[in-house]
Amino acid sequence: MTKKAIFFLFGLLPIHSVFAQPSVKLSGYIQSQFQYGEKNAALKVGTSNENPEESFSRIGIRRGRIKLTADDGGLASGVFQIDLTEKGLGLKDAYLNIKDPWFNTLQIRAGVFDRPFGNEIGYSSSRRESPERSTIFQTLFPEERDLGAMLVLQPAKTSVWNILKLEAGLFAGNGIKQETDSRKDFIGHLSLTKTVGSDFSYGIGVSYYNGGVYQGTERVYKMNGKGFELNSDVSNKGKFSKREYLGFDFQFAIVSSLGITQLRTEYLSGQQPGTLGGSKSPNVAALPAVDTYIRNFNGAYAIFVQDLGSLPFSVVLKYDWYDPNTKVSGDEVGENGASKTDLCYNTFGFGALWKISNAFRVQAFYEINKNETTANLASMTKDLKDNIFTLRLQYKF
Repeated sequence: MTKKAIFFLFGLLPIHSVFAQPSVKLSGYIQSQFQYGEKNAALKVGTSNENPEESFSRIGIRRGRIKLTADDGGLASGVFQIDLTEKGLGLKDAYLNIKDPWFNTLQIRAGVFDRPFGNEIGYSSSRRESPERSTIFQTLFPEERDLGAMLVLQPAKTSVWNILKLEAGLFAGNGIKQETDSRKDFIGHLSLTKTVGSDFSYGIGVSYYNGGVYQGTERVYKMNGKGFELNSDVSNKGKFSKREYLGFDFQFAIVSSLGITQLRTEYLSGQQPGTLGGSKSPNVAALPAVDTYIRNFNGAYAIFVQDLGSLPFSVVLKYDWYDPNTKVSGDEVGENGASKTDLCYNTFGFGALWKISNAFRVQAFYEINKNETTANLASMTKDLKDNIFTLRLQYKF
C-alpha cells in the first residue's frame, strides 16, 4: 500500500497538504544610518562616546536582515531569519508553523520568534515609523524574541469571529539566548481587529506575562514603603522571583483627504525582578550570581502618524515613558537602597518619512530624552544630555 493510500484510508490529513512541494521565498531589508548624539547618549550604531565631554556621531548598519520562508501551502511552513551587520552575524528567527488543514483556525508555532505580547513587539522594524521600539519594550523584552512554543487560535476568514485572535504559549524567558533553567514563562495576547468600510480600521488587545527570574544569591530586596527591604534567607538562592506584566494596546487608522491617519498606543504595568544596576529582563547565556531587586513598574507609548495627502511623505510624533519603580520618585531615589535604576525616563520624538518607492525610504527622527532627577545622586542631579538624531536609509526586498 502506498503512502498516499495509507493517509487517505485513515483520513489523517488532506493528501494535497501532505505532499505539496513547498514554495521558498527570500526577503529582507537593510538599514544604513547616521546618528548624532549629545555627550551622554546611547547610540544604536558604532561604539560609545570616545570623548564623554563632547557630542558625537556614528554611522553603521542598524539592521541587515535576510529572511527565508518555506511554505507548502497547507500543513506547515518554516521561517529562518538572520541579522548581518558590521558587528557580526546574529540569529533573529528560526521557527516552524503547523497549521490546521481542516478548519483553518489553529496554528502551532515552535522555535525562536516574536513574543506574543502587545502590538509593538510584532510590528516589523522595516515598517515602524520611529527608529526603535519604546524604552519599556526594549527593557522588558530585549531582542523582542524568545525561544518557545505557541498556540494561535483565530476563526477562519469566512467567519464573523475572524476579528478575534488568541496567541498563547510557553517560553524560556531568556530572549534568543539558550535556555538556562527548567522554568517556563507564559505569555498570552487576546486581540480584536476590525475594518469598518474601506476607510476605517481599529484594534484592541490585552496581554499577560507570568514567569520568573532566577535568584542567583540568597539576598532578595523588595520594596517596603519607600525603601528596599532585604530578605536574606539561605533558601532564596536557586528559587525564582515572580515576573508578571499586564498590558493593553489600541490602534486605529482612518483614510481621508489628508491621507492615512494612524494612532497606536500601549500601557504596561506589573512586577519586574532585576538587579541593583538595572531592571532589564534576562538575556544572558548563564545564570547570574547577583542579588535580586524586585520592583513594581509602569510605562506606555503613543505614536501618531499622518500621511501628507497623496505625497510620499509622513510626519511622526511619538511619546513614551518607563518608570521602573513606581514606589519612589524624585529625591526619594538615592535613599533606602533606591539607586539610579529606580529613576523614571520619558522620551518625546518627532520626525518624517519619505517613501521614495515601495522598496526605498528615508527616515529622519529626533528624540528628546528626559530623566527623573534626584539630589541624592551626584550623577543624576540634572537632566542628562542624551538627545539623539537619526537619519536612516532603508531598502527592502
